Amino acid sequence: MTDELMTIRAMCDAFEVTPRTLRFYESKELLAPIRDGQKRLFTKRDRARLKLILRGKRFGFSLEEIRQLLDLYDLGDHQFTQLSQTYRLARERLADLERQRVELDEVIAALRAQLEWGERALASATDAPPGGGNGGGS
Repeated sequence: MTDELMTIRAMCDAFEVTPRTLRFYESKELLAPIRDGQKRLFTKRDRARLKLILRGKRFGFSLEEIRQLLDLYDLGDHQFTQLSQTYRLARERLADLERQRVELDEVIAALRAQLEWGERALASATDAPPGGGNGGGS
């Protein structure tokens, strides 16, 4: 194996993915390894694409968005279109994540308030005399 080509095992080790993951991306035509019988040999291009796929997934891009961005690489415009589309999608994703963070902060604050109420309710329940606190009369 040369520095140009990597086996599926070497790719798995290098990118901390499973063979199943690589086969899945191949089935989705995101990667196109060289087939040598049953062996898959991944090129430098495949490695670069996998790096972008994994980064895109981490940032929450869909596989279809990732595919569209990867397909823009070969337009012959020095990747200007690919970079500008990636930038646009990344700005949209960042805005989505920031909105989600605001919503999460609100939910966290509400849950904390409920927990504090629950703590007070539990504390007052343990301080109350047996029989419901009505003096024990019938």
